[in-house]
Amino acid sequence: MPLLLEIVTPDAKVFSETVDAVGLPTSEGRMHILPHHVPIIAKLKAGEIKVHRGKEIEMLAVGSGFIEVYGDKVSILTDQAINVEEIDDTEIEEAVKRAKEALEEGKKSNIDAAEIDRLEAEARFAFAKQVARAKMR
Repeated sequence: MPLLLEIVTPDAKVFSETVDAVGLPTSEGRMHILPHHVPIIAKLKAGEIKVHRGKEIEMLAVGSGFIEVYGDKVSILTDQAINVEEIDDTEIEEAVKRAKEALEEGKKSNIDAAEIDRLEAEARFAFAKQVARAKMR
């Protein structure tokens, strides 16, 4: 029996498909979810999600958020998500560069902690896209 994987951002449901398994980054470490997994709620870390369908593997990049596994459904609530096959390496490298520069500039200036957290989240998501894209090769 397959799993239903749903990924939701504040803007839309960006992914809703049946899959055989999913690997994802959590605050407790990397988890691999198979059908009939025990129910869990965990904090999602920015990183790559590895989606398994038969012999096919799809790589997605996500920002931080939460994951809930209940029955044969995996729900991911995140601030950002993207299929790394839909963007090119140059775009990813530019995003990483911009995120690092913004974070460095933010740390030098007198901005509040919430803005620093937002900039760090952007940098982690940009890096997650880079890592996920590299793992596709």
